[in-house]
Amino acid sequence: MTLVNAKVPILIANHFQNENCHPDGKIKVGISVESAWRDLRLGNARKLFNAARRSGIQIVHVRLAVDPDYRGVDVNTPLIEEWVELGAWREGTWGVAFLEGLGPVDYELVITHTRNSAFHGTDLQDRLAEMGADLLICCGVSTAYTVEGTVRHATDIGYEVTVAADACSTATAAQHEASLAAMERLARICTTDELIAEFAKR
Repeated sequence: MTLVNAKVPILIANHFQNENCHPDGKIKVGISVESAWRDLRLGNARKLFNAARRSGIQIVHVRLAVDPDYRGVDVNTPLIEEWVELGAWREGTWGVAFLEGLGPVDYELVITHTRNSAFHGTDLQDRLAEMGADLLICCGVSTAYTVEGTVRHATDIGYEVTVAADACSTATAAQHEASLAAMERLARICTTDELIAEFAKR
């Protein structure tokens, strides 16, 4: 399914937050400080958001935020161990705020979760059903964690998925490309410009 024949495409925007997207954020697995593609990938996401809004495509913003003392967080992976050591992703801090220009406007839905998949521990599936979604467009930071986790979960529960590949980023180009390669058998991989051209045909 392409955007042209989808009845209700929804853009799922994962973790465009200060903690992992701003140079002063604590988490570098999404975009390291020296990443040459930082401005390009974030700029592509802004373009995608603007085009979606012009075309009437709803955006769901997924934010990661946990209890300030990490109560209830299962520290069962090296990634989450790093969060705790760095004091990252704590609710109420600057780090969990959306990066300027990549947050919700007015009517847009915000989902807060505590793991990788946007569906884990949230009512996202129910909210998408209410919207009548039949195609999800995923983008975000990091490609190899929240984007891939969300894509895998979405396809497991029956959604067709498109990934806006150049509106995603991870710590290294190699890791980003490996994640996209892993998702190729699950989702359609497109560029931002390709998607924007399809938006215009709807």
